[in-house]
Amino acid sequence: MTRMDSPHSDAALRADPIAALRATAARPFTQATAMPAAIYTSEAVVAAERDRVFARDWICVGRAEALREPGDYLTYDLAGQPIIVLRDADGEIRALSNVCRHRMSTLLTGSGNAKRITCPYHAWTYELDGRLRGAPYMTRNDCFQREDLRLPAIRCEVWLGFVLVTLDPEATPVAETLRDLAAEIAPYDMASYTELFRETHVWDTNWKVLAENFMESYHLPACHAGTIGRLSSIADAEMPAGAPAYNIHFITKDPSFTLSVAHPTNITLTGDWRLRTAVFAIYPSLMITLTPGYFWYLSLQPISAGRVHIIFGGGLSPDFLADPEHEAHMAATKALLDAVNAEDKGCTERVYRGVSAPLAAPGPLSHLERPLYDFSRYLAARLGA
Repeated sequence: MTRMDSPHSDAALRADPIAALRATAARPFTQATAMPAAIYTSEAVVAAERDRVFARDWICVGRAEALREPGDYLTYDLAGQPIIVLRDADGEIRALSNVCRHRMSTLLTGSGNAKRITCPYHAWTYELDGRLRGAPYMTRNDCFQREDLRLPAIRCEVWLGFVLVTLDPEATPVAETLRDLAAEIAPYDMASYTELFRETHVWDTNWKVLAENFMESYHLPACHAGTIGRLSSIADAEMPAGAPAYNIHFITKDPSFTLSVAHPTNITLTGDWRLRTAVFAIYPSLMITLTPGYFWYLSLQPISAGRVHIIFGGGLSPDFLADPEHEAHMAATKALLDAVNAEDKGCTERVYRGVSAPLAAPGPLSHLERPLYDFSRYLAARLGA
């Protein structure tokens, strides 16, 4: 039997949460424990995450179908950098700095459609590709050079319908990093699904508590006893070792849950694929549940140690979207997902209150929590760099 860390050594590691995380991640899976409590509660860890994780990895801002027409845009703040993501005049999705090149005001807010990007402060105007078009009363300044004052481009890629951005010019392309995951979920053809809702929320918990909650199905029978707990079989869930950029597991839902199984007209999914739900996490913070009938996702970013910004979206597969009853199907599914999220909010906020307690100490993980072990190893590598 492996002796748990003594209170003295635990106190020493609390003083350096990242060192404690590296020690936890170095354990073999057969001796895996939850991450140290201070990893969730330390504001110094949040600062390190902004710098070493969110400013360097690919972060999801939504789905491409939300930007259907030229000029459609959404805004997002990534690690302190305001961003505009839009469909340009040529129909391409691109990302730009959402900061004016004049006196550095932010430009657009929320989402919508714009023929051009106009600064609300002094009316400098930019084309959808970032070129400066107009700047009133600047002819008397000899250092004003219009061609040098375009909005900086930010790397942006579309992967199976999801739009991801990164502030790191050296980050490995998404398609390369997630090539194996794309192959694992290929039978669903996720790129063909249509997003029907996208919302933003703020919860009073740590972003990693919520990410871990999504990654494992161990909590379903208890936390979701009132909703999907009875619809999911976890005893036979497959929990393979994670990849460097993601983890994934599959569960089987009760066929009575109509959208969790293939539509009767579907001829592309065969055998177990007609009943299988994929639950996967793309590091650091994109969580996706994908079924034959619908998908939903969360994209997370920390506000502070105890608050997380959430993008919550989802929609239907093509055959269910074509069903005459698709509006009723989606309404019922959205109501269920809202109820599931309410349960998750309660569970994850209770976890955050718990990890903040003086006597909080991590316990051993179940084999059904393998994704949490892989996530800790990813974080240890990023934060220890």
